[in-house]
Amino acid sequence: MSLLTPSKGWSSSTSRLLALYSTLFVIWSGVLMGGLYYEVSGYMNRLAKHSLMQRQHLLSRFQGDQLIEALTTSMQFDMPNVDAFGVFDRQKKPLNGAIRKIPAQLPLDGHIHELNSCVDSDDPALPQSSCYAIATHIQNDRWLVLVRDNGSLLAVTLIIWHALLWGIALTIIPGIAAWQLLRRRPLHRIRAIQASAQSIVAGKLTHRLPLSDRRDELDMLAAIANAMLERIERLLNEVKGTCDNIAHDLRTPLTHIRTQLYRIQQQASEGSPQALQMNKVIAEADTLMARFRGLLRISELEDHQRRSEFIQFDPMTLLKEVHDFYLPLAEERQLTLLLQLPQSLPSLDGDRALLFEALANLLSNSIKFTPHGGEVILKAVSHEGSTRIEVLDSGPGIPPAEREAVFQRFYRCDSTHQQSGFGLGLSIVAAIIDLHGFRLEVGTREHGGARLVLDC
Repeated sequence: MSLLTPSKGWSSSTSRLLALYSTLFVIWSGVLMGGLYYEVSGYMNRLAKHSLMQRQHLLSRFQGDQLIEALTTSMQFDMPNVDAFGVFDRQKKPLNGAIRKIPAQLPLDGHIHELNSCVDSDDPALPQSSCYAIATHIQNDRWLVLVRDNGSLLAVTLIIWHALLWGIALTIIPGIAAWQLLRRRPLHRIRAIQASAQSIVAGKLTHRLPLSDRRDELDMLAAIANAMLERIERLLNEVKGTCDNIAHDLRTPLTHIRTQLYRIQQQASEGSPQALQMNKVIAEADTLMARFRGLLRISELEDHQRRSEFIQFDPMTLLKEVHDFYLPLAEERQLTLLLQLPQSLPSLDGDRALLFEALANLLSNSIKFTPHGGEVILKAVSHEGSTRIEVLDSGPGIPPAEREAVFQRFYRCDSTHQQSGFGLGLSIVAAIIDLHGFRLEVGTREHGGARLVLDC
């Protein structure tokens, strides 16, 4: 069983929370600035129209040279590119002012209008973009044109958006720095928890998840998991101790019973009904003792105390020994037993005798269930820097629904009940593989049959 690795980068919960916060901040800031811009623009529009209207009412009271003097005087206090005026005669010819032509879009009705293109002129001092304009008929049959650029709204808009951008920058940049700082400590603690969990999954039930002094949510979860582990360890030890004691205590009386039966058999005449019956009883006693030995063997392997005996060794020699050991049995059953090895394999770290026993069990099962004339292959390859061992046969295979159950104690497939055995061989294999931290996969061979893959 493999555990998930801690998420990295923006896939961690801290990163997602920061991204959500930043997104909500940007959306809310946009809504806030949009509302602010709407209110400010409305206010500036009303202020510009009101100011222009006041100016028009004031200037309409002057006539002749007084009007020109008043316009000239007022323009000295106006901002360039914002306000401009023009005085025209009845034929719309310019008489005075910077505006030399009445805008074509401006109705001569004495009302304020918004123009998309204000003054058609190359003079940089005149408003060029959109503006508010009014054309008023004054005394002496003349026309007074006043314009006010509404570009000040654009300036306000730029100020608002600059404030928004600065606010976003000053939020996201410290947020990224805080993200880097905040995600390191939780990830460090999660990696420590994961390392302890890996040890527990590997069978070291005495290990516990680390706790800190902060008593935060991670500590609460770790404390809950530790409480469950303590309970599970206690129950497993009780069950294991009971089973081991039963197997150990019954082995001695069974040995005495078999000895007594053997003596009775020796006293009976050869070929008599009593002798034949004793042979069957002794065979049943041997089977029962073999089961107890298998249970004690699994219990010994699950104790994980043999890890201290692990060594580095070459798997090539081990595989050749297993092949040579079962080659006579395969020939006796009229099977083809092939050994396929590369030039070299990565070394293994483990108990050589136990791995020999595990491979022997796998190969023995394949030979047992492969029909006469079939084929069994023992092969090894180097896969991603490690050794992968495969056992393939041309037998009936293992149904997908039973591939997990075959490693349970005393489990036997429905199609194998006629074969000898009592369902502990693969349980011993599973215990050996778990002791080494290897992985065993059960599948189907390409042309039919079982395919067992031991990934070291």
